[in-house]
Amino acid sequence: MIRIKLFSFALAGLLAAAPAAAALKVGDPAPVFRAKASMNGRAITFSLAASLRKGPVVLYFYPAAFTTGCTIEAHDFAEAVDQFKTLGAVVIGVSHDDIATLNRFSVSECQGKFAVVADPDQQIMKEYDSILPAKPELANRTSYVITPDGRILYTYTDLKPDLHVANTLAALQQWKARTAPQPAP
Repeated sequence: MIRIKLFSFALAGLLAAAPAAAALKVGDPAPVFRAKASMNGRAITFSLAASLRKGPVVLYFYPAAFTTGCTIEAHDFAEAVDQFKTLGAVVIGVSHDDIATLNRFSVSECQGKFAVVADPDQQIMKEYDSILPAKPELANRTSYVITPDGRILYTYTDLKPDLHVANTLAALQQWKARTAPQPAP
């Protein structure tokens, strides 16, 4: 019982912490977009609106394909994709990279398990306030969880890739627990 309480307090603290750098706040509407993406080495068109009709979306921004932190983060999301699917969620990555680069990245680093969006003109990064201040040509490492009604549920910004997967999973698990139908008494 004590462990459960400690976990609950830790989870509540984790979910209450919002990054200072992200302009989109919990409860804000998520900007919808349609863009070129790559899934397992094939160019596709990703539509946020279409994905949200199926369930929540974990939208994560990363600076550049094939860099150390971005490779670690892509591997982490790929390893956890089944957990996200169990929660009804889709994972999608976004960077400034071109589609040819992302075709390779989606196979090797994303392991063909989720799509990555090409945002070379930074339109999506700007709408989500995910520009890296030190290098404005790159995306900041920011993760959003977006609910099916198109609202921001959770946001987290940290250049270290370590907690993006755990934090977004925790946010989704807590949301799912709150929104699950309760059995009749």
